[in-house]
Amino acid sequence: MDETVTYNQMVVRTELSDAEVDRLFRALADSTRRDIVRRTLVEDASVSALAEAYDMSFAAVQKHVAALEEVGLIKKHPHGRERIVRADPDLIGRARTLLRQLEELWRSRFDQLDLVLAEPPNNEE
Repeated sequence: MDETVTYNQMVVRTELSDAEVDRLFRALADSTRRDIVRRTLVEDASVSALAEAYDMSFAAVQKHVAALEEVGLIKKHPHGRERIVRADPDLIGRARTLLRQLEELWRSRFDQLDLVLAEPPNNEE
């Protein structure tokens, strides 16, 4: 879904709806989930191998993996008796694009402030 939002006369286009952005950043708000994404960007890993890397139960790791899969940050596919996890760099790229657009919006506000501050004072008396 392509959504357009206008802030201070600047148009910001996102490829994600507000609800999708909320779910994405909610999923990334957890350090374990961010680490799972990092690990599976480097190389695919089974859910079992991921569970061994954390000081928590297998079920807890499965819940983290499920939360990431639900928003599309990772994909699981069967390989024999195991489920292999792979991060989806496309969604991460769309999140990066959104953050870059927000940064550009913020920087444009500073540019506007610089213009206002550079104007000579109005000395009408």
